[in-house]
Amino acid sequence: MYFFSKLFNFVLLASAKYNIDESHGITHSMNVLHFANEIYEAELPQNPRLYENQKIIYTAAVLHDMCDKKYMDERDGISDIAKYIGTDFYSYEVDAISSIIGTMSYSKVKKSGFPKLGPYQDAYHIVREADLLAAYDFDRCMIYDLEQKGSNIIMAYQNAYDLFETRIFKHNDDKLFVHDYAKQKSLELESVALQRITSWRKILCSTRSKYIK
Repeated sequence: MYFFSKLFNFVLLASAKYNIDESHGITHSMNVLHFANEIYEAELPQNPRLYENQKIIYTAAVLHDMCDKKYMDERDGISDIAKYIGTDFYSYEVDAISSIIGTMSYSKVKKSGFPKLGPYQDAYHIVREADLLAAYDFDRCMIYDLEQKGSNIIMAYQNAYDLFETRIFKHNDDKLFVHDYAKQKSLELESVALQRITSWRKILCSTRSKYIK
């Protein structure tokens, strides 16, 4: 209990310090943790050694956006995380967590591919995939646009729609999922996202906006 309290306390502190909005703050951290746990539990029966990395997976899942370059210097963020968790892990585990959160972003994977993290490779993919699954939240994408870009609701919808069409709905085509559970879950979440897009379109079109796709 203390362990998770400490992790989420850091999320709250870092979010306040760096003005991290709801799209990448504590709600997102919780969602990624739950997705990571689901993938972990699905993989554990055929890969029991994952148990050794459970704490690393959960920590990286909760703290992964507390070094996001959209809000801060990434190196400073990773350094702050490493210092904060240093008393709870061996130094090599801190290095593993730092490597996971420092290489898991969509842009880095698209540019450089998957890193080679040895015994932490599965832990890396679980956390990375959990973050990708959380990205299917259409409202979250709109919230980021409203908070960080100052968009109005129409612009936020359009920008989110474009991002889903060009990136998020192509996660499977781009082979970004390696675990079967994540692949299947992504299809379920894609269906939910499409329903949400349809709902938003109906709401916004009810105001007779001619700009809705």
